[in-house]
Amino acid sequence: MPHPTPADRALRAVADSVTGSRPRRPEDIADSSIPVAATVVLLRDADDGLEVLMIERPDRGSFAGAWVFPGGKLEGEDRREPDEPEEATARRAGARETHEETGLVIDPDAFETLSVWDPPPGLALRIRTWFFVAPAPGGEIDLQPDEAVAAEWARPADLLGRHGRGALTLYPPTWVTLHGLSAHPDAASALGAARIAGVQQFETVARRGAEGPILLWDGDEEWDPDAAASGSRHRLEIGALPWRYSRTAGPGLTAG
Repeated sequence: MPHPTPADRALRAVADSVTGSRPRRPEDIADSSIPVAATVVLLRDADDGLEVLMIERPDRGSFAGAWVFPGGKLEGEDRREPDEPEEATARRAGARETHEETGLVIDPDAFETLSVWDPPPGLALRIRTWFFVAPAPGGEIDLQPDEAVAAEWARPADLLGRHGRGALTLYPPTWVTLHGLSAHPDAASALGAARIAGVQQFETVARRGAEGPILLWDGDEEWDPDAAASGSRHRLEIGALPWRYSRTAGPGLTAG
């Protein structure tokens, strides 16, 4: 039997979320019992347009073999006040994790908060993750082998194209973030859009469609089972490559 690839394992993990998930409750987004993580999307301008920094995880552990933005879980040292907002703690965690993984020093005050992702409820392992965007700092990348085996600056559209051909592994929050960034010509545009849009909430609901798993978010008529049919869409269909993202309205995000 062929050894499963990282892409196979990623799809299986998402498929399992469809099987094990339950309907959402209002309190799920602020569930204090689940781990919280932060990830930082570093942006720079290149001759061919906007580029982002991606790192490849080792072929083991969480997100094995996937290409991700630098980041990791919040730790006790990241919190300065017992009752400070989770977002503030996540900012410091994102800066710390980025430095630990890449050697790059970044100022959390330079971050724009892009989104917060809450996975389908009911799973044995759930991690709520804050996504921040920031201008790339100076300095050389110095990867920690236990955290990353490769790093690359690349255009969001190119990364999505490679994923669609099965050439690299992305997880849904990374894919959707790249999809949104692909609409921007440069770092200033992406940072300005994040500043204007505010924090996007991705409270995920998983469904099984005819072609495989579908992830739904607020704005899709099937996200809320009690909502009236409207034909609206905010979903990612991941049963086959290339993935298909649809959103009928929203800042910088459209059908694709």
